[in-house]
Amino acid sequence: MSITQPDLTRINTFVFDVDGVLTDGLLYCFADGEQVRAFNIKDGFAIKHAIRQGYNLAIISAKNEPGVRTRLEQLDIEHIFLGADDKVDALEDYLYMQGIHPATVAYMGDDMPDLEAMERCGLRACPADAADDIKEISTFISTRDGGKGAVRELIEKIMKAQDTW
Repeated sequence: MSITQPDLTRINTFVFDVDGVLTDGLLYCFADGEQVRAFNIKDGFAIKHAIRQGYNLAIISAKNEPGVRTRLEQLDIEHIFLGADDKVDALEDYLYMQGIHPATVAYMGDDMPDLEAMERCGLRACPADAADDIKEISTFISTRDGGKGAVRELIEKIMKAQDTW
């Protein structure tokens, strides 16, 4: 599926879930309780590039793991909402505090906890392996799975449409 709406030149903000979007959704659990995830380095490059070019970027995730926060901070992400039980509240608070109109937001999620927040945004995106209910509401379905470059594909497509890539 290609991006047809909204006008990509209006997007100035990216919001991403973590598990299943920035990662492949697998959790490696150790005896001490630590849960480890793998992040795609190409997604990381695209995130840093978007931030350097002046785009707003936020992460909203229900999980709250210290290792995830460390990785996100390494990517220079300032707006990190981990442990967000209500993603709609986190999204609306972020947009209000930053003065961002929802129509200018591209939100990428992969499963039911993202659905209501995604519906409030101008561009609803998901990885290729997202849940069917998420695919049904998405404006853009990546050709790549979560944690395998889906984030990079979305950022690159929008930035190229705006000649900022």
